[in-house]
Amino acid sequence: MQELNKRSSILTITLVASLGGFLFGFDMAVVSGVLPFLQKQFALSAFEEGWFVSVALIGCIAGVVVSGELSDRWGRRKPLFIAAVFFFLSALGCALVPSLAGVIAFRFLGGTGIGLASNVVPLYISEIAPAKIRGRLVTFYQFALTLGILIAYLSNAGLVSYAAGHPVTDGDNWPGLIFIREVWRGMLGVGMIPAFLFLLGLFFVPESPRWLVQQGKATEAQAIIKSIAPGEDLNTGAGLLSQTAKSGSSSYKELFSPRWRKALLLGILLPLFSQFSGINAIIYYGPSILSNAGVSLDNSLLSQVVFGFANMIFTLIAMWKVDSAGRRPLYLWGTAGATITLFLTGLCFATGATTTIWLLICVMAFLACFAFSIGPLKFVVAAEIFPGNIRGRAMAISIMVMWVADTIVGQLTPVLLKTVGTGATFWIFAAFGVIAYITVYRLLPETKGKSLEQIEAEWKGQRPDAAQEIIVKDSGNQIMHP
Repeated sequence: MQELNKRSSILTITLVASLGGFLFGFDMAVVSGVLPFLQKQFALSAFEEGWFVSVALIGCIAGVVVSGELSDRWGRRKPLFIAAVFFFLSALGCALVPSLAGVIAFRFLGGTGIGLASNVVPLYISEIAPAKIRGRLVTFYQFALTLGILIAYLSNAGLVSYAAGHPVTDGDNWPGLIFIREVWRGMLGVGMIPAFLFLLGLFFVPESPRWLVQQGKATEAQAIIKSIAPGEDLNTGAGLLSQTAKSGSSSYKELFSPRWRKALLLGILLPLFSQFSGINAIIYYGPSILSNAGVSLDNSLLSQVVFGFANMIFTLIAMWKVDSAGRRPLYLWGTAGATITLFLTGLCFATGATTTIWLLICVMAFLACFAFSIGPLKFVVAAEIFPGNIRGRAMAISIMVMWVADTIVGQLTPVLLKTVGTGATFWIFAAFGVIAYITVYRLLPETKGKSLEQIEAEWKGQRPDAAQEIIVKDSGNQIMHP
């Protein structure tokens, strides 16, 4: 019963924190349904279309830039509150502000919230999770992200269907404007609901015990451990080892030291390759790509729902296997599969087989490979490989690279589609898959089942159990590792 209560508490905390991932996915995917309506209403050029997508991504970069400093100084919980408020205000503003420029400004604000959450949520979950199920719980963040994508697709399709069933004259009042005449406003405004739930849930989750120990607050950390894992002490509760006796520098200088170069290189390259895999070309521009290939808007939105459902379901494979099969095998198999299916997807477009079942099979196979490996594992690995005293700052660099790459993809995809063609665009993504496979094969270590402190000790060239011999002093009391 005690073990059940422990798991329930940790699961509850993970569920609340993962709402940040849900909002991440929702906001990212809702744009795919919004873009065709904005194109029609405002006659957007390819550059303007890319700018509307990219402005939120620029906000993400801004959020990530400050997230590392905020999370290392203020803790993991306060930045999440800021992110939740930004999410809510962004959805509200996009639904109500009259001008396109105003909508773009609120998209930037929402992007800033996403940037904060995309770094702090996996960081927070990794620090509160037991080592033996850490991969699964951090992967739950990606599952929530894919669920957000699916709900955005369903919401978009439902709102389009609702608007199509009502005459435009019903849009004379403000609800009609949002849900009928300019239905894209309703698509963006729906995000207020999960944003409010996220904000409310954050009042009921604790601060990261690991961060508290780093601040010399072992007693407070012990109280949190007892509340989420009754009967366990600071050393064993939730897999927590008192690793932070303020050892080493807490500045970026420490991160760029020779001992962490390989970890930093991995932290940069994995999110970079993740975005250049082409996943966001499908998420952002899926309806546009399918529409240009001769598929009607209604059917292309339905296809996006199918894609979103597949993405979510296959993420469950990662949750199931990440702590047993390990990070490295999943990454290698997934990267190889994604590369092959990207090539085949490009081949479908190049040969004109866009209205056949083969295109759907190729895209869904790519989503499967991405969802059980590349997508979730970049967060899992980034949350594990960096030293505790600068983990927030280090992850901020890793996630910032992800958003910079995402911005580049968001801006260049419509240009590539119109210049080199859809098939060649997917072949470019496949080429990055080959490079990603080689990188993972040569650099990625296996971290399954190891505590964060053991992983850190191995990077330092110490014995794996060296971290377990640290003595932490707090208010004159000693807490010794077993």
